[in-house]
This record gives sequence, structure tokens and C-alpha cells, in this order.
Amino acid sequence: MDTPQAQQIFIQGVTRSGRTFRPSDWAERLAGVLSPFHPQAQQQGPGAHLRYSPWVVPTVVGGVKCVVVDRALRDYDERAWDFVMAFARDNDLVVTEACLLPEAAPKPR
Repeated sequence: MDTPQAQQIFIQGVTRSGRTFRPSDWAERLAGVLSPFHPQAQQQGPGAHLRYSPWVVPTVVGGVKCVVVDRALRDYDERAWDFVMAFARDNDLVVTEACLLPEAAPKPR
């Protein structure tokens, strides 16, 4: 039986040698560069340029800045996927396959 491939990869703001990656806003910058790669990219209008791609999202996991990259980006534009993966490789960043879990619903009182 084949193990399913994770839908997301996490690029962590830590090098494989354990150093914190700089500058501190690297995740937002990377996500900003990839913001045009969006399923509704053709839509224009007020604020259309002010959103991240749903496929490249900056976040913090366990106190470490990360960028979550969805594999759907590769299907949408392979060059964009190659760019983000080359960024991680060239900067020796830790890359982990994982799946985002839906947030747990609040428990009733």
C-alpha cells in the first residue's frame, strides 16, 4: 500500500545547522512575492493585490516562522513551485512534509 503524500510542505525559518534564518520577515517576504499565484488571480478590484496566495502562507509553528506551501501551487504553476523550493534549498532551510489539520471546534460547556 502506498503512503499518501502530504498536501503541504512547511519551510521552517531554521537552517539545517540549527541557525535562525534572517531577516526576521523572510516568511512574509516570500509569501508576498508569491501572492499573484492565486486561484482567483484574474480577479481585479480594490484590495486584490493585498492578499497572500492560499498556497503560500506565512505562519508560526512552535515559535518558529514558517511558510506553508500547498502542493496545489505546483499544479497551478510549476515555475512558482520550483522558485519556492529553490529558495528553501539555496538557504539550507528545513523542509518538512505535513498536513494542516482543521482547527478543533470549541467544546460545549
